[in-house]
Amino acid sequence: MLSKISKYNLEAGVDEAGRGCIAGPVFAAAVILPENFSHPLIKDSKKLTALQREEARKIIEANAISYAVAHISNEIIDEVNILQATMMAMHRALALLAIQPQFIVVDGNYFIRYRDLSYQTIKKADNTYCHVAAASILAKTYRDEYMTMLHDDYPMYQWSKNKGYPTKLHRQAILDFGISPYHRKSFKLL
Repeated sequence: MLSKISKYNLEAGVDEAGRGCIAGPVFAAAVILPENFSHPLIKDSKKLTALQREEARKIIEANAISYAVAHISNEIIDEVNILQATMMAMHRALALLAIQPQFIVVDGNYFIRYRDLSYQTIKKADNTYCHVAAASILAKTYRDEYMTMLHDDYPMYQWSKNKGYPTKLHRQAILDFGISPYHRKSFKLL
């Protein structure tokens, strides 16, 4: 894994979790790691088990120069659309960093400029850059934790297992019980 792409010392990796869900918020994380930091567990969150992601989260939080996680609610997603809500979450995570970055690397192919900072979007950056992989892990683990917490109030949707993604059982629960206050009404729920 590469540690950065720019000449700047403080380069933030940014990624999101939950864009494809039909329930719950979208989360984003921003992470600034020490130069040349690497760890075998820091890779694309989708390539890790839930236990590995939790272990990686501890490593990231213990070693990052700065990190922040933010989310945008399903109500705002419904108001502005998922792409704009994702950008809002990314900007909010960047604003929450204790140390502001000099350059930003975003997983994906679209980003709205944050302040006057230079940035680069890279598809599958979480497979190549350690700080973006770290951001993917934090966004995923914080979102999973949030959806598991919501599961306690809405166990019929099985969010502790599906985390709000449109699984067959999740969609069947919507048919059986209707929608919750956390479902994204602007999404195709069934």
